[in-house]
Amino acid sequence: MDLKEIQNLIKFVANSGVAEVKLEMDDVKITIRTTLEGNVTETTYVQQMPAQAPLQQAAVPQQIAPVAAAPEVPVVENAHYITIKSPIIGTFYRKPSPDKPMFVEVGKTISKGDVLCVIEAMKLFNEIESEISGKIVKILVDDMSPVEFDQPLFLVDPS
Repeated sequence: MDLKEIQNLIKFVANSGVAEVKLEMDDVKITIRTTLEGNVTETTYVQQMPAQAPLQQAAVPQQIAPVAAAPEVPVVENAHYITIKSPIIGTFYRKPSPDKPMFVEVGKTISKGDVLCVIEAMKLFNEIESEISGKIVKILVDDMSPVEFDQPLFLVDPS
């Protein structure tokens, strides 16, 4: 898809009264957003996908993964640590209530079954218990921060 075709598509969407159009082709992804009020604001995102043979595409994610992991140098250096990850999406809390002490601190020894934090999801507070014993090396999330499923929360030294 060339620039002229993209410009014509933007004009067409702006005049059609549609709020958003997404177009995905083999090598291009385009999203065009407009407002339906008197002023027309256009936001266009064009993403060129690499054109490669299917066998090469299978190899690309394997090549990209180490590059993406490179900024996490401390994690690579601490490969013997175990990462405790969030089992759900929600808001991460380090203490049971504002007037109570933190569940765990860096350097604290934990046992299997100890409560490490609370994650609030849909007005329910879920206690996250340790599945391993060890020592907390690093807390990777700030208190009262949103967390995603499988997001790293703690680094634990099992030794």
